[in-house]
This record gives sequence, structure tokens and C-alpha cells, in this order.
Amino acid sequence: MSGKDRIRRLSAEAIGTFSLVFAGTGAITIDDVTHGGVTHVGIALTFGLVVMAMIYAVGDVSGAHLNPAVTLGFWAARRFAGRLVAPYLASQVAGALAASAILKLMFSGHPTLGATIPAGEAMQSFLLEALLTALLMFVILCVATGDKEKGVMAGIAIGGVIALEALFAGPICGASMNPARSLAPALVSGSFEHLWVYLAAPPLGALLGVAAWRCVRELRSFD
Repeated sequence: MSGKDRIRRLSAEAIGTFSLVFAGTGAITIDDVTHGGVTHVGIALTFGLVVMAMIYAVGDVSGAHLNPAVTLGFWAARRFAGRLVAPYLASQVAGALAASAILKLMFSGHPTLGATIPAGEAMQSFLLEALLTALLMFVILCVATGDKEKGVMAGIAIGGVIALEALFAGPICGASMNPARSLAPALVSGSFEHLWVYLAAPPLGALLGVAAWRCVRELRSFD
């Protein structure tokens, strides 16, 4: 891989993750500020639609992982080079932090900036986040090409799963499924309550999703 191609891929990840966090946590923040103007359904659709848009925009460049857990999942599935894992994670976190910093400038009085905080017990949200990420990773591996989320149906399938999971699980755990998406608003707003849930559960869930995908792949190979 040339240095220019590496820069292109890392830039795409940073811009894509910036867009995800800016639109998604921005929708949460604006919903709070406008007292329900966006609605829970609107927030869920925002997350799904922005991911879908970024897959079509940069999926052929970087794969549009936009998520450290997804990058780790691709690596665990042996579909992503280990030497790129750390640079991808750094780019994703940088993009997420930039988005939260801009939201902080615009909504300085908001206490959380869309940070994910469990509505119930922490372990309940941990299990939910792990299972949600497992389902997401399973779908991604099934529709992705190599280490890239691209193709006519990939954006619709992956964006649809994210919107679906946010719709039913968002009120309990926030349906983050993404350590960068949770870390950035927590750091910028200082909302660190139960942050460990959203840093630990998604990577675990991604590994479970890889295991499920391997079972399906091995059964196909056996047939």
C-alpha cells in the first residue's frame, strides 16, 4: 500500500466517523434542546441514514468501518491487515472527537452532547450492547466485500440494522455499538458515567459476530 493510499483511507475513516458522530449525537442533542423535536424515531433513523450515506461515500476507499469494534471484527475475521488496525482506530477517534468538539461549541450548555448512558443497570446495557454489536458485525461480514463495506445493498443492510437496533434498544442502552461514538462526547462533555460499558461491550460483541459468521461460512463450505 502506497503512502498516498494510506492517507486516503485514514482520511476517509476520520471524515466518515466525524459525520456519524456529528449527525447522530447532534440529533440527540438537538432533540433535547428542542424538547423532542427530533423524536426517538428520528434519532434512530439519523444514525442509520448517516451510516448508509457514508458507506456509499467512502466504502470503496476505506471500507467505511467508522467504528473501532468493526475494525477489530474485520481483523479477527482475517479480512483486515493488522498493521492498519491502530491507524484506523486513531482516525476514527480523531473524527469523533472533532465532531463532539464542534457540537460543544454550538451547544455549550448541553450536559452530555449525546453521550451514551444506561437507563437501567450497567450490566443490562453491557449485554445489550454486546448482542447488538454481534448482530451488526454478523450482517456486515455477510454483506461486505473483503474488508470493505461497499456495494449496492451493503449500505441499506448495514444502515437498516443500525436504525433497527437503535429503535428498540436505544431507550435502554443508547445502542452505541461503537466505542468512538461513545468516547468522544464523554471526553468533551465530561460525562464518564458507565463509559466502560461502551468501550468494552462493542469489541466483545464484534468478536461474537465474527464467531457467528464463521459458523455460517463453515456450514456453507461443508455443504
